Amino acid sequence: WQRFANLRLLFGWQYLQPGKKLLFMGGEFGQWNEWNHDGSLDWHLLEQPLHHGAQRWVRDLNTIYRGEPALHEQDCAAAGFEWVDCCDGENSVVSLLRRAKEADDCVLAVFNFTPVPRHNYRVGVPHGGRWDEVLNSDAPLYGGSGQGNLGGVEAAPVPTQGRDYLLTITLPPLGVVAFKRRRGQAADRSEDYNDVDRDQKTDAAPDRLETDRGPELSQ
Repeated sequence: WQRFANLRLLFGWQYLQPGKKLLFMGGEFGQWNEWNHDGSLDWHLLEQPLHHGAQRWVRDLNTIYRGEPALHEQDCAAAGFEWVDCCDGENSVVSLLRRAKEADDCVLAVFNFTPVPRHNYRVGVPHGGRWDEVLNSDAPLYGGSGQGNLGGVEAAPVPTQGRDYLLTITLPPLGVVAFKRRRGQAADRSEDYNDVDRDQKTDAAPDRLETDRGPELSQ
């Protein structure tokens, strides 16, 4: 499983970094043999679930790369990329942000380069609200084990890694997950987390806190 998990992780790293993408024919489904211009591709490998899962992963990477302005709109501009944390050598985890020209349109990508899942991993994000998990290389349809974040997580107003909000996420083994802030939300939901409303100092404030900040789980 680690070979194909590493392959999916490699493709995710390639697509979520700046720059244009290039794959040799057959690479998209994990062909063992080197490409030969005198013969056809080893299409029979697609009968095996892991090879078929790799092909599906590349298909979905192409789809999100084309559909998300943050992944291509500023490919050649410094404003389109920033590290969140590239120094977590202890966990072998790297996180980055890709940005579109629209200020709040961004995609967070987090990469786990070890075969050990990381639970309750903390990463800083620039905006509050719900962040949907838009990519997960460990999803079962790609041949993975299915470890992830139940469709997304809610950002907490805790300053982390130089950003105003915090996501606490699960990182699958040898996997990459990507998140995008759900559109149509208020720019700042920090009032949902205040222990006491500054204007209304009532006993009801703690109860409101507990009900409003409950996580929304989606499949």
